[in-house]
Amino acid sequence: MKKISVLGAAIGLMALSACNSSPREQAADNIEANADSVADNLEDAADNASTTAAKDSLNNEADAVRNEGDLKAKDMRTNDPDTNLSNGL
Repeated sequence: MKKISVLGAAIGLMALSACNSSPREQAADNIEANADSVADNLEDAADNASTTAAKDSLNNEADAVRNEGDLKAKDMRTNDPDTNLSNGL
C-alpha cells in the first residue's frame, strides 16, 4: 500500500511541476521524485531487515540515492557545461 501512495505522490508531484515550468525544471523535478521513490523503497526494505547491519546498509544506500538525485537535479537546474546527462536538455 505504501508503494502505491509513493507512486501517487510522485505522479501528483510531476503534475504540479508541469505548471509553468521549463522542460529543464520538469526534468529536474522528475529526477528528484524518482530518487525519492527509490530511497523510500530502500527504507521500507530496511524496516523489514533481519539484522542491524542490513538495516544500516539499506538506510545508507537510501541516503546515497537521495543525495545522488539531488545532485543530478541541481546539475540539471543550473545547466552546468560539464553535465554528462544524456537527455539532451
